[in-house]
Amino acid sequence: SSTGTWTTVWTDGLTSLDRYKGRCYGIEPVPGEESQFIAYVAYPLDLFEEGSVTNMFTSIVGNVFGFKALRALRL
Repeated sequence: SSTGTWTTVWTDGLTSLDRYKGRCYGIEPVPGEESQFIAYVAYPLDLFEEGSVTNMFTSIVGNVFGFKALRALRL
């Protein structure tokens, strides 16, 4: 994802996709709902500033809401 700036920031050094990519660690069907699933996704803590809930929230929500295939989402 983009930092939205021309300035070099610390996250520009995170170049290893295998190490820093988000990972889906579980998928469950939604009870009583055909073709709907709950996906559990984890991101490495190295991607977030220590103690910054705002940084973590905007990073995750911004990336998840960027998925065009989602029709509904609850955080």
